[in-house]
Amino acid sequence: MGKVGVDWVGNDILVESFADPKVKGVTCHLAYFDRSVIDRLQNGNWFEDPSYSALDCTRTGPVTLGDIDRDPEGEEVFREGRSLILKSLRVTRIYDAKNNALIYLGHASELTQGSGKMSLSVVPLDTP
Repeated sequence: MGKVGVDWVGNDILVESFADPKVKGVTCHLAYFDRSVIDRLQNGNWFEDPSYSALDCTRTGPVTLGDIDRDPEGEEVFREGRSLILKSLRVTRIYDAKNNALIYLGHASELTQGSGKMSLSVVPLDTP
């Protein structure tokens, strides 16, 4: 949905939006880095993109919870490959019953440079 140029070699930040498939009324926006061909040639590691991402989710209408997973481990709602084989960018939804909210966690499927890269967004639900 959006693309911002970062430097002269053609690296970009891409912005995507997606609706939560099981929660009507919630839309998430995810920004992530996309390496250019020139950067891949200069730096090697041809088949991998960085793990960094930013995430924000918001109410875009009345929220209706579908049949969501309410386990503390949450449920994956988005996945996109970031390398040829193992690494992927994911968004996991966690239901916070105590605070009546949905937590969306953007994260990579593997550690990068010694730590997990993540982003968090919380969508409050209507008071019951």
